Amino acid sequence: MANIKSQIKRNRQNEVRRVRNRAIRSELRTREKAVQAAALAGEPTDELIRAVQKRLDKAAAKGVIHRNEAGRRKSRLISRSMQASGA
Repeated sequence: MANIKSQIKRNRQNEVRRVRNRAIRSELRTREKAVQAAALAGEPTDELIRAVQKRLDKAAAKGVIHRNEAGRRKSRLISRSMQASGA
């Protein structure tokens, strides 16, 4: 355990951020799975994809994920949904 006051505070901050980032990442995975399930079922995915893109961009802006990762995940999601829908 840290003895320095600033390090004790830094540890508290890191724990709060870790929990928040974990929740955001979990939500992203859940939303991506929802898009994939809808695409496989033949349902329209436009609204779901738009919501996932918004969340990915927000996560990238806040530093939860890298901006290139956000772009890559959006691209893969769109291409998968296009393949599943047969377009």
